[in-house]
Amino acid sequence: MAARATETPPPEVHDLDPGTFLEEVHSFEFWFQAVEGYLSGLTFGHKPGTSEDAMSPTDRDRLISVLCNYCVGETAALEASSGLIAIAPTRLAKVFLSTQVVDEGRHLEVLLHRMRDLGVADPEAEVEKRASPGIVTFKRRLLELVAGNDWESAIFAQNVILESLEFVVFRRHAENADRVTREVLEGIVKDERRHIGFGENELGRRLATAPAKRARIREFRQELDHLVLETLSDTVKHLGLDRSDEQDVGRMYMEAVARLGLAG
Repeated sequence: MAARATETPPPEVHDLDPGTFLEEVHSFEFWFQAVEGYLSGLTFGHKPGTSEDAMSPTDRDRLISVLCNYCVGETAALEASSGLIAIAPTRLAKVFLSTQVVDEGRHLEVLLHRMRDLGVADPEAEVEKRASPGIVTFKRRLLELVAGNDWESAIFAQNVILESLEFVVFRRHAENADRVTREVLEGIVKDERRHIGFGENELGRRLATAPAKRARIREFRQELDHLVLETLSDTVKHLGLDRSDEQDVGRMYMEAVARLGLAG
């Protein structure tokens, strides 16, 4: 009997040549396969059967304040991603950003819904009232970069600085969060990792041969750092973490920025 032919498995994505790799990971097909694996069966970012943990009024109030800051960050990324599509220099970047718009819209939706679950009647009004001035100013500055067609600076601010901040804070928060919030944050973190990868890849290729742009973005990073660290300090305080936790989270953020050689 003839041996049965076996299917050749598709190549692992990181084994592809650079051009094919970008075509693959920036596609809607890749995005769908990625998110379907961890969003299937969820309702507003968490399993329908997950019950609420008991929470003191103080802890509930702190959580709401933290979620308000998260909502500003996600709104900033949603609005900036949609604006960046028009100035993206390649088709692949436009397609990737269109998937990021969907991600950010989902993040904002589930976070606002989480606030409603916690008893907030008007989450958007609560965000206006409670959000840290640092993250509000960061959002304004990011949208100015998009409006000014500054592709490299806007991608750095959004997909490196903002996404790195959210990645490390959400991941640390999820370690000690109530069960529902933990499930919501874990799903968001998986998206943030993909967004950071796009930003680092896009900027890494562009800055490798453009020292003047690298120097300009290094200076720009120093302008934004105090806004990031102010927001980080406010968030850590509301989460009830101690000073060593704040330093750990701050170090993780700086390590993410340093990967592009922009820490100096």
